[in-house]
Amino acid sequence: MKSLAELKAIKEKMQSKVVLREGGEEIRVVVGMATCGIAAGARPVLNAFVEGVNKENLTSKVSVSQTGCVGLCQYEPIVEVYESGKEKVTYVKMTEEKAAKVIEQHLKGGKIVAEYLVSEK
Repeated sequence: MKSLAELKAIKEKMQSKVVLREGGEEIRVVVGMATCGIAAGARPVLNAFVEGVNKENLTSKVSVSQTGCVGLCQYEPIVEVYESGKEKVTYVKMTEEKAAKVIEQHLKGGKIVAEYLVSEK
């Protein structure tokens, strides 16, 4: 960074991501970002949700945030989706590609992606 203008440009670029993490009340997407989650790849998953929700113009109804330990280390990265009036949905072993599918089918389409849930096998 070499100038104040460059710093302002970075601030403006990142502002939409900060608003995305704080806004939206209808649907909350929460990514487990404890040590085990980060080690399993949660950071790219969090970024995929932030960028995907922003790209799909879902920021008015969806917020993306992070939390600490979810308590299911063997299933990390874990993403929980909270919707008003519905039970929490917990997606496990998430990747950036899976995040894109959850955004398309669940957040946009309202259909839970059952193949990414904990199986009873």
